[in-house]
Amino acid sequence: MGRPKITVVGAGNVGATCAHWAAARELGDVVLVDIVEGMPQGKALDLMQARPIFGFNVEVVGANDYEATRNSQIVIITSGIPRKPGMSREDLINTNKEIVAQVTRQVVAKSPRAFLIVVANPLDAMCYVAYKVSGFPRKRVMGMAGILDTARYRCFIAMELKVAVEEIQAMVLGGHGDDMVPLVSYTTISGVPLTALLSKKRLDALVERTRKGGGEIVALLKTGSAFYAPAAAAVQMAEAILQDQKRLVPVSAYLTGEYGLNDLFFGVPVILGAGGIEKILTLKLNPAEGAMLQKSAAAVARTRDELKM
Repeated sequence: MGRPKITVVGAGNVGATCAHWAAARELGDVVLVDIVEGMPQGKALDLMQARPIFGFNVEVVGANDYEATRNSQIVIITSGIPRKPGMSREDLINTNKEIVAQVTRQVVAKSPRAFLIVVANPLDAMCYVAYKVSGFPRKRVMGMAGILDTARYRCFIAMELKVAVEEIQAMVLGGHGDDMVPLVSYTTISGVPLTALLSKKRLDALVERTRKGGGEIVALLKTGSAFYAPAAAAVQMAEAILQDQKRLVPVSAYLTGEYGLNDLFFGVPVILGAGGIEKILTLKLNPAEGAMLQKSAAAVARTRDELKM
C-alpha cells in the first residue's frame, strides 16, 4: 500500500506551509509542485532536513512538472497570483481562472481519483473552475475557507474572553469575503452561548474583525497575505479525508438546491471523511443570518458569472 500521497501545487508561502504541516503530522508523502525551477526542490530538501529534528518519516519532494504527483490521494491547489494591498478579489479572477484551470487539467490527468482542495482566490470562484474542468463528482472538489474564517473567529473570541481556543464551538458560513456569515446563534464556549458572555457591541466588533481578518493581515504584512492559518486549515481538511474523521466543518461545496442555492460553490457545514464531502448539513438560521447568507450568495454568484464558464 505505502503511504498516502499529498500533492501541493504552488510552493509559495501557503503551499510550502501546507507541505510543512502535512509532513510534520505524517499524513503522507508530500509532492510540492511549482513552475519556478529549483524553488520547490529547495523547500522540499529543507523540509526533509527537518525530519531528524522532529522525527517525522515521510518523503517530501519538489518538482516542476506533474509526473511525481501521479496517484495522489489529495491535491491542494494554492497556485495563483496573491492579492496585493488595494487589489480587489475580483481583479484576481481572470488571471487565476487560467492558472487554476491549467493546474486542474494536469493534476487530474495523473491522479483521476484524487480529492481536490482549492485554496486559490477568489476562493469560491476558483472551486467552480476546478469542479468544471476536472469533471469530478462534487464530493471530491472543495474549497478551504470556512475552517480558516471560523479559526479567526474562534481566535478573536478566545483573545477577548481569555479562554482556551478548544472550548469554543463556532462556525462561519458563506462566501470567503466581506459578506461571510459568522453564526453567532450557534457559537458556544463549552456549551455556554456566546451571547450570554459578551455584549452585542463586542459581538458585532468580533464579527466585523472576522470578516476583515484576511485584510488585516495583508495590511500588516504589506507584501503578501496570510499563510500559517490558511495552510493549517487546508491540511486539517486533508487529514479529515485521509483519516476518515467524519469532521463537521464548514467548507466551500458545490450546491444543488441546499440553502435555496444552485450551481455555485459556497461555504456550508459538511461531514468530511473518506468519501470527501459525505453530507451537506442544512442548518436553521435566524432571519438576520438567513438574510446575510443570501447577500453573501449573491456576491459569490456575481463572481461566478464573471468566469463565463
